[in-house]
Amino acid sequence: MGMPSLDSVLDTVADRVTPDSDERERLAATAATLTDRAEAALADHDIDGDVLQVGSTARGTWLAGDRDIDLFVRFPTDYDRAELERLGLAIGHEVLPEGHEEYAEHPYVTGEFDGFAVDLVPCYAVDSATAIRSAVDRTPFHTRYIDDRLDDDLARDIRVFKQFLKGIEAYGSDLRTEGFSGYLAELLVVEYGGIEPLLRAAADWHPPITLDPEDHGEVRFDDPLTVIDPTDPERNVAAVLSATNLARLQHYARDLLADPREELFHPSEPAALDHEAVRTHLADRETTAAAIVFETPDIVEDQLYPQLRKSLSGVVDGLERHEFGVIRSTTLADTDRSVLLIELADTTRPAIERHEGPPVAVRDHAEGFFESYVDDDTVYGPFLDGDRYVVERPREVTDARQYLDSDAIFEVALGAQIETALADDYELLWDEAVATLADAFGTELAAYFEPTP
Repeated sequence: MGMPSLDSVLDTVADRVTPDSDERERLAATAATLTDRAEAALADHDIDGDVLQVGSTARGTWLAGDRDIDLFVRFPTDYDRAELERLGLAIGHEVLPEGHEEYAEHPYVTGEFDGFAVDLVPCYAVDSATAIRSAVDRTPFHTRYIDDRLDDDLARDIRVFKQFLKGIEAYGSDLRTEGFSGYLAELLVVEYGGIEPLLRAAADWHPPITLDPEDHGEVRFDDPLTVIDPTDPERNVAAVLSATNLARLQHYARDLLADPREELFHPSEPAALDHEAVRTHLADRETTAAAIVFETPDIVEDQLYPQLRKSLSGVVDGLERHEFGVIRSTTLADTDRSVLLIELADTTRPAIERHEGPPVAVRDHAEGFFESYVDDDTVYGPFLDGDRYVVERPREVTDARQYLDSDAIFEVALGAQIETALADDYELLWDEAVATLADAFGTELAAYFEPTP
């Protein structure tokens, strides 16, 4: 039996991820009920506003089984921000009595209704996305822009592309994932006229890539992928997307085009490692593993993960500045504990380090360097090596274990809440002790020690 064609694979996936008529009808009926409730609440508060359904369920581009309904309650612009937040929450609680408050740029009410996850978000009824008062104000314009350009074929291809992104674990614009948002996925499919031309283009991209569907961009962005928002010439829709996830799309686009198969549309979680498996990996690699373990700060994920990455980068930079070779590093986190995991090639350095001065021909600087060290009994030199002065001076840090177990880690760039958590208390695990993390992070450690693109 021959290899399946790309068309047949895409057709099979499309059949699987397209909501059936029963699901569409149930969602439409639920959205209508919630909209009626929200409009009645607006009237009760004597607010001349309206209610819009937004997002993929409004555009018909949601995946079968995704049970999210996003309703935006739009207020006139003469309400101040405090009034919008207070009344928006009041209306949200009236529509969703069992709901609870969450916070993005401003608070909103989220909850469940008839088996659907519902967000009720207050926003301003502005005339254009360039007149927004908060980030959520532009969302209705996104819905209108995509809706005006959709036909059944493009909607189908959007669903298939979203499932592909889920399969390769690059879907989601949260700051933990740093992947493709639903709106970005929709824009890309619309821009290229379908999933196949998009995949063929992505396979050949040479980042940085800039796409400007409305040819109206006013700002240059330093991102691997820039997609100028068709509703806002100063916004990059792909700003959150990491270079890794862009490269992941390119890798798997080439893989799918070369070998079409449905399995690429299914996320595959690696089997969790146990203590012994982690110990075996470390022994085979002959590296030194260090784990800085501390209590996870009580902050939302979109704050936690950028701070974890900043802190890990700071510690790695500190180690590398003292010439300890870092093989690889990662962050791990759950609601209880967070971990900065670092794998070192070496943990000790000689007592001296080489320090080169300027070329002798650069007289003023060369003489200044020479005079700085000529009477220093702690250094070897100054001596000439080629055309420049050199000294060998005592190394400030010679042991990575001592370095990580000292206050020196507080001298590197750390996330604010991570620094506070570390100051409260942290545990430093080395080598085989790192294997105990498998109890809580066995799946994440499997992804680390058995990496895939």
